[in-house]
Formats: sequence, structure tokens, C-alpha cells
Amino acid sequence: MSLLFRFRLLLFCLLPALAVASPRVPLINGTPTLVTSDGVQLFASISGQGVPCVFVHGGPGAWSGMPQALAGPALEDKFQMIWYDQRGSGRSQNDPRHNYSLERMVQDLEEIRLQLGVEQWVVMAHSFGGTIATAYAAKYPQHVRGLVLVECTLYLTDSMRSMIQDGLPFTTVTDRAPYLDETKPLSERWPLALEIFNAQNTWRKLQYQTDAGFQKVEAADQGNPRTGEFGSYAFSLPEYHQDFTLLTPRVAAPVLVITGAKDYCIGPNHYKLFRFPKQQVAQMQTGHVPFVEEPVAFQQAIANWVKKLK
Repeated sequence: MSLLFRFRLLLFCLLPALAVASPRVPLINGTPTLVTSDGVQLFASISGQGVPCVFVHGGPGAWSGMPQALAGPALEDKFQMIWYDQRGSGRSQNDPRHNYSLERMVQDLEEIRLQLGVEQWVVMAHSFGGTIATAYAAKYPQHVRGLVLVECTLYLTDSMRSMIQDGLPFTTVTDRAPYLDETKPLSERWPLALEIFNAQNTWRKLQYQTDAGFQKVEAADQGNPRTGEFGSYAFSLPEYHQDFTLLTPRVAAPVLVITGAKDYCIGPNHYKLFRFPKQQVAQMQTGHVPFVEEPVAFQQAIANWVKKLK
């Protein structure tokens, strides 16, 4: 008996044993304990049935509780949803080393996938979460079955410019020149706009079409402990100000872009910068939270897209 034949026979005998020793662990609904490789405990809640789907919340520094409460009913009959709070956000721990880099956030997502035993999943994001989700999809394309971007910014500079331009009409400012002067850097004009938006409560008008929508989100946000620190670090980190639309041609997975024609927070035309090869756009007559303002249209857009997934 040759040495090569013996090796093949041994390998043949071992294969069944190896397959039994490494079974696929089913994704179980509940609240698993997730700890990252650098020791930060992340909160997660798994619910629903269907294709595994991880939700990357916005903010920066918000939490997954609000979208789970308000979008969950539209999603959990099609997806097994993995709702997690990013480090330094919501119910997850702050990082004692204050590492909130984009690289670390993307690595957290990958470690969640590995710990839950998911081979491929849909990555869904809202608002600022689109930067993390798109960076993840570009780095780990083999694990992304599809990408859903719900009112997401992929280039903060463009969204901030849009907010200034679209937000000023909601204020009592008469001389808009200092805010709109493109010869001045955005870093000078943005703080001016931020001050007036905060003073005149313009944010609600930029994001919501009705007071009822705003009140629903406020009520769903009551459980947020608001002890996270990611939000206070994110805008000071240059990497989050990169133009992530440049990554979009590299994402080969099917992409659903849900955009609001009256979302003056991200910009109603921001989605036109995206260049995903397999991109489908669902435009709604909403502000920043379509699953609150047009829940039926939101649910239908998701359902139609899911049918096309292989």
C-alpha cells in the first residue's frame, strides 16, 4: 500500500469525524453575551425568523432599542434580526481605552458574526451607521449577503452642507450669507449653523414630517441609558469624515437604498452619490425615520427586495 494511498484513506476516514466535531451552531433568539477581543461587552438582542440580519444603528452613539421597537414588526417576519449597541453606545460598555476608531467598529461587527456562528448575513444600517456598514461590506464581502441602507449618510461633509442649506429656511435667520459662503471652510460655517439649529429647535423639522412621528421616536428612546461616550468622540475622528461613497463600487452584494424625499438631515439627494453595482432605490415621502412615517411602504420595500435575494 503506497504512502499516498494511506494518506487519502486516513483523510477519508477523518472527514466524517471532523464534520461532526464542528457542527453549525443555530442562531438562537435571546440576549447573548458578546465580549470583543479587547474586552468590551456589547449588548445584543436577537429576534425574528428568516435570513440573519444585523442592524447597525445611527447616532453616532445612539442605540438599537428605538429601531427594534419601531421597525422590528416590519422586519422580524423576514429576518432573524441581530440588534446590537455599538461600543460606547446604549447598553454596551464604554471602552476604557476610548478606542472608537472605524477599524475597531468594523472589527466588532466581524467578531459578533463569528461569536454567533453566522456564515453570511444581511447588514442593515440607519443614518450614521451607514459608514460602519459600508466599510464592513467592503472589507468582508464574502460574509455580506446583502446591504440595506435606511436614510444613511456615506459622506458627512455632503450631509452637513445639505443640512445647512435645507435647515436655514426653518429658522428665523435673515442673512444666510455667512452660512452658505462656500469660500469659507465648512469647519467655520457648521458651528454657526449648529448654534442656531440648537437655539431654534430646528432638528425636529429637519428629521420629521409630523409631531406624531417625533413623539413616537422620543417614546421609544426613553430606555436609552445615554451613558455612552462614542458620540462625543466620533466627530473628532477624521476617519468618519471620509467619503465612503468611494467604496460603493466595490460592494458587489445586492443593496437596497431607502431614502426620504424630505429627509433634510441626510439630504434628499445624498443617495445619488452612491454607485453600488447592484443598487435598488426605494424613495419615500418621509423624513429621517421612514419606518415610523411610512411603515407600510417601508415594509413593502423590504419585502420586495428580500424576494430577490438568492
